[in-house]
Amino acid sequence: MKAQPSVHTIALIVAGALFMQMLDATIIVTALPSMGQSFGVEPLSMSIGITIYMLTVAILIPAAGWLADRIGARSVFLGAIVVFTLGSVLCGWAQTLPQFIAARAIQGAGGAFMVPVGQIIVLRLANRSELVRAISLLSWPALFAPVIGPTIGGFITTYFSWRWTFLINIPLGLCSLALAVWLIPDDGYRSNAPLDWRGLIMTSLGLGSLLAGLDGLVHRTGNMALTIAMVVAGAALSGLAALYMRRAKHPLLDFSTMSGPTFALSNLLAGSYYRIALNTMPFLLPLLFQLGFGLDPFQAGSLMVAYFGGNLAVRLITTPVLERFGFRQAMVVNGILSAGAIALCILLRADTPIYLVIALMVFGGATRSMQYTALNVLAFIDITPEQRSSASTLSTMLMQITILLGVVVGSLSLSLFQALRGAPGLDLVDFQLSFAFLAVLTLVSALQMRGLHASVGQVHTPIGQSAVSSYPEA
Repeated sequence: MKAQPSVHTIALIVAGALFMQMLDATIIVTALPSMGQSFGVEPLSMSIGITIYMLTVAILIPAAGWLADRIGARSVFLGAIVVFTLGSVLCGWAQTLPQFIAARAIQGAGGAFMVPVGQIIVLRLANRSELVRAISLLSWPALFAPVIGPTIGGFITTYFSWRWTFLINIPLGLCSLALAVWLIPDDGYRSNAPLDWRGLIMTSLGLGSLLAGLDGLVHRTGNMALTIAMVVAGAALSGLAALYMRRAKHPLLDFSTMSGPTFALSNLLAGSYYRIALNTMPFLLPLLFQLGFGLDPFQAGSLMVAYFGGNLAVRLITTPVLERFGFRQAMVVNGILSAGAIALCILLRADTPIYLVIALMVFGGATRSMQYTALNVLAFIDITPEQRSSASTLSTMLMQITILLGVVVGSLSLSLFQALRGAPGLDLVDFQLSFAFLAVLTLVSALQMRGLHASVGQVHTPIGQSAVSSYPEA
């Protein structure tokens, strides 16, 4: 009889599949002009390839937890890999814009289930002593993909063809599928709960409208009043969906997870502030390097790879640090250091020695990685086994929102500070003020972590025990 692989091995397999999906969401950005030329359309028209993917994910992701409970998380995860890989093949072979749009929708359908269901698999198989290391392994795709995706996409598009930004997923998808079939076991959990159609429709429409509105704010396309109305309507409908599901007999999502102190802190309060800042920095820094320092896109992208180096350098010590010092102490101190790294970006100038720029990027990437990983683990510390499907789905939905909010905050902050100066274009001071705002936001997030109980994350702490204290050291 074949021995069951360790949870860490399973987490690495799931993380590999998640990296493929998250890389694809960012690698396309630098390929859009070449794709537009192939399809005979304006480059701006190609942004629909990003939008349709995002909306497909938004519409389908609320059903991920229910489907995993109904037919098995392993089956859904394998199916998601197949659908995503098939969509990648169709994207690479597309000859017209409509064909490409349809293929991206298929990709989005696979991606919608891959991330939350992959998390569910690991959460169900990991015991409490393995949770920190397992979630830490799942965190690296979200940290690395947004940083290196545009650089890889630019390289492939320049030296090969934009089609290979999608066709490269064929060997990656087949490898992930083979390893998942071979090594990921069925957790055996099944539920006969009926599908909450009302909750699904309300949540999908609310999340879809909210993300579409935020995307409109990022690209500033179409009627701005309609865009803002979509954001407001999406937020309102999502709130109504949450109220409905709190009272429903068989809710699509179990919102009792929001009552868990660590889940709420990690996803709605301090965690949301930090994730917004985290997702804004990769938007602001390349613009600073190009508009402020006069670097070309490849040079700017190369500097951003130093962020990747910082993320990578701290991976080996993240779990030991959390286990040695505890979540509260580690996240307060590291959060303050992360705020400091952002504040130091205020001092960057075109004549700043390149080695200092690289050192700051590595330092910022390291603190970013530590805090992000700790937040992801913290979200599930208080979650009971029965809540894990809903918790994973809700966490992924909120992550999608903060990704877009990061770009919105970056774009609007630059525009606001430029408008307050009455200047015709962006200047270095606009970036400095934006960095100052993000540093304050990160500092607020770090200080909120003082409310964590000192025992959070320890193996002997019972799941469900209150993890928030009343600032005994404040």
